[in-house]
Amino acid sequence: MENFFLGDRFQEHRDRLRAVAYRMLGSQAEAEDAVQEAWLRLNRADAAEIDNLGGWLTTVVGRVCLDMLRSRRARREEPAGARLPDPVVAPLEAAEGPEQQALMADSVGLALLVVLDTLPPAERLAFVLHDLFGVPFDDIAPIVERSPAAARQLASRARRRVRGAAPAPDPDLARQRRVVEAFLAAARGGDLAALVELLHPDATTRVDWGALRPGAAPAVRGAEEVARQAALYARPPELVRTVVVNGGIGVLSRTEDGRLYSLLAYTVVDGRIAYIDALADPERLARLDLSALDG
Repeated sequence: MENFFLGDRFQEHRDRLRAVAYRMLGSQAEAEDAVQEAWLRLNRADAAEIDNLGGWLTTVVGRVCLDMLRSRRARREEPAGARLPDPVVAPLEAAEGPEQQALMADSVGLALLVVLDTLPPAERLAFVLHDLFGVPFDDIAPIVERSPAAARQLASRARRRVRGAAPAPDPDLARQRRVVEAFLAAARGGDLAALVELLHPDATTRVDWGALRPGAAPAVRGAEEVARQAALYARPPELVRTVVVNGGIGVLSRTEDGRLYSLLAYTVVDGRIAYIDALADPERLARLDLSALDG
């Protein structure tokens, strides 16, 4: 009976724990594994001795994710192309109602996750826990085995890198949509001048081709180069669906026979597109959870 009630208490924190783990790992499957490990450790602990269950579980998930990140870096073989974090896809309709602001506030864009993937594990943990979830440095310090002041410095270094490489997107989803739809129309029409006008001068496209194009360049930079690529890969409107990807405007496209062709996430800053993150790996596209789009 005691374990039953413990399970109920754990479920109250599951969504937050999954959110922490996803931002730490950029992988939905690994995030679920980290949350499950926290549940196993809770079952082995003396729950009666835990004063703040939410804080205890967050600390455990943080430690598990830190170990997973360190293991990942130790065995990592750098891919030939870009490797994008797992996207979270939702229907556009879900973000157009009163819940839009809450959705945006609780989301983290793919562009930010790409930058987080470049951070050392301890910096990523300090930034995610403090800046995204408000965990005090006194609680973060034991996880990274440093003093609170040193944990603060870790977060500060991460923050500087994030600000320089992942600008905050426009909070107005309707404005994002207008910019992206104008961009898609210009791409279909081959209007390079209009495309360049809608792009930030230092715009960047990152495409995760997977094994489809192992020698592909990891990124295309500069408004003119990005515009040319967009015109080359433009899709007809009947094969494209506007969706929400990690809280921002995205586009899901299919082939004429209905297979998934690509998923694009746009980062719109000050009315211009700064980043286009594209998932075109057929294997990863096949594993996408698109259940939220049904109905």
